Amino acid sequence: MSTRNNAWIAYVFLAPVFIVMTLLVFIPLAQGISYSFTNMNQYNMGNQFLPPSYEWIGLKNYSDLFGTIFQPKSVFRDVLVQTAIWTFVNVFFHFTLGLFLALLLNRKIKGRGIYRMLLMVPWAVPSFVGAFAWQWMYNDKYGLFNLVLKNLGIPAVPWLGDSFWAMFSAILVNVWIGIPFMMVTLLGGLQSIPESLYEAARIDGATWWQQLKNITLPLLKPVAATATTLGIIWTFNMFNIIYLITGGGPVHSTEILVTYAYREAFRNWNLGIASTYGVVILSVLIVFTLFYRRVLKANANEGVYY
Repeated sequence: MSTRNNAWIAYVFLAPVFIVMTLLVFIPLAQGISYSFTNMNQYNMGNQFLPPSYEWIGLKNYSDLFGTIFQPKSVFRDVLVQTAIWTFVNVFFHFTLGLFLALLLNRKIKGRGIYRMLLMVPWAVPSFVGAFAWQWMYNDKYGLFNLVLKNLGIPAVPWLGDSFWAMFSAILVNVWIGIPFMMVTLLGGLQSIPESLYEAARIDGATWWQQLKNITLPLLKPVAATATTLGIIWTFNMFNIIYLITGGGPVHSTEILVTYAYREAFRNWNLGIASTYGVVILSVLIVFTLFYRRVLKANANEGVYY
């Protein structure tokens, strides 16, 4: 029997996956996109006693949302900027610190297995548990950080009560949680590089920096590109850290797109606006992914190891 005649077997095994994906992903996604073109809220969404009465309003939610960008006090613009800052700073430190630790653990040092296990703890602990622990340490009066500062004669820091320090605090927690993933991923990439390349480089008199620049980083690019892409997507949508540490405050100063969409949906019950935020988030990530793939393809055509 030919392979073509056996193709139906593959479709049989794939059918449950398509059915589950349709029910859990594609239908809710299409429904959410359709809601962004309506004025749905808590009063017209309908319930067991009243039928839905929301109306189709076309692109009004989008025009209202993007029309506020250039206004003096635009929450949407501030949230966009904060999301960009949040994503860039987190991914930058995830990568740089993760690479630094991966380079250290790739060396033959005593107790390397113990160090790996300890550095995996932030990733192994559920994020909400870590967030609650950090929130306690950020407490103004009884938190660990301010008690240490007080003993050193340094004024207490309003970790969660000031706009700058609140964003700093949330970023610090997310960096702590995200480093292990980047470290493990890059460590796997480092261990796949043949040792013979380094031996040849040392014979030729190459320094550590020259080996890093001409061997390690170019051959690590495929792994680093994938890990960075995943890191950007996860960080962009990192809801629980912001929600549990700062709650988006003070005064929306730590809100990002995903937390503001949640606020509009489940605090203000503006489901049409919340769905519009969801479509914006999806669109930004799709555009970023397509652009990033084009950059990688262009570099690959030029002979760069991506």
